[in-house]
Amino acid sequence: MTDPAIPDTPASAHAAPPSSPFAVAAWEQDLIDTATELALGFAETAAYYDDKAEIAVGNLEALHDAGLDEAALPADVGGRGLSYQAYGEIVRTIAQGDPSTATIWTMHTGAGISLAQTTRGTLGSFYADEFLAGKRFSNALSEPTSGNRFLNPQQAALPVEGGWALDGAKRFVSGSEIADYLFVNALVDDAPTFFGVPTADPTLSIIPIWDTLGLRATRSQLLAFNNTVLRADQRARTPEFADFAAIPAGLPMISLGVADAALAAIVKHAQSRVIMGAPLSHQQWLQFEVADVQSRLEAARAFIKQTFWQADNGVPTFFTNLSRSKYLANKIAVEVAQLGGRVGGASGFLKSSPIQRHLRDAQAGQLMAYSTEVLAGEIGKDVFGIVPVQTPAPTEGK
Repeated sequence: MTDPAIPDTPASAHAAPPSSPFAVAAWEQDLIDTATELALGFAETAAYYDDKAEIAVGNLEALHDAGLDEAALPADVGGRGLSYQAYGEIVRTIAQGDPSTATIWTMHTGAGISLAQTTRGTLGSFYADEFLAGKRFSNALSEPTSGNRFLNPQQAALPVEGGWALDGAKRFVSGSEIADYLFVNALVDDAPTFFGVPTADPTLSIIPIWDTLGLRATRSQLLAFNNTVLRADQRARTPEFADFAAIPAGLPMISLGVADAALAAIVKHAQSRVIMGAPLSHQQWLQFEVADVQSRLEAARAFIKQTFWQADNGVPTFFTNLSRSKYLANKIAVEVAQLGGRVGGASGFLKSSPIQRHLRDAQAGQLMAYSTEVLAGEIGKDVFGIVPVQTPAPTEGK
């Protein structure tokens, strides 16, 4: 018999709580699972492509064929429109397997999405259709003299018939050797202006500089623009706050993926390496060190997930928090990878060991714009109320 003094408990009170406040839609989780399976294969060949400094084209094709390009493209330009939460987790998962592949895919989606959104008013669905058809996109924004400020080009394009001619160079263009289109900026009438440029243009040439220590398989080359015409009909609007910020969202997740891979390598090595009759993992000093980096890695992950929640829910502070996300992820990735170097010892420095590769890749992440030094300066100014944090728009720079 029901006591009338006790109110009925609503059925919703008995419902199981959500597993996470940052849960994604079922269709997005399916794509994350697909990316996880693909990343396992990417991990098996990551060392090969790193050693050869070759782009893993097959990896990128597999991501496209699995529907991840279509999913990343926002719904307002013809894609499925992944949430920031799901997009970030896909990037992290890919990066745990092969961070060079994750970097190129992040830059590809960033450039493709930017061109699709910023030219929709003038070119309609042209770039979205090309993106969905499997064409490759790269960002050509960073200049030899502009440093981190890749959204503020120093090179001026001069008026010519049909547009403006750019005679200069763009550096660190990830995936440029396989790109079909570039997202390019230059000064037009003293204002930063953006364009789409087909790589088939004969005035474009690649200057082979890429022989780096980390993220070797990105092939981020220097591009020469030899009076290349930036066509008026390919002019894009300036990226806006409401545009999907694929690259600012992807960069911290690349570093988180590297950190996760480095931590997994530490655990595997420490559990299998026997010293004085016991696994290295039984050493108390190592347990303390692992507890420290793993806890701070999870704290960084939680902050980034919170930032993505803000982005998905239209909270304006998400944009400044993307700066903090990259800063935190870059720093913890280096610290985890450096611990791996200490744990691995001399054997960890062998090319056959993934430990040394994780260390090189982690260092590369904090050099990509905005670098950790630039981010620290911007965040510090924000704390003191000097100037707002200036976070990269959905574009690339290194």
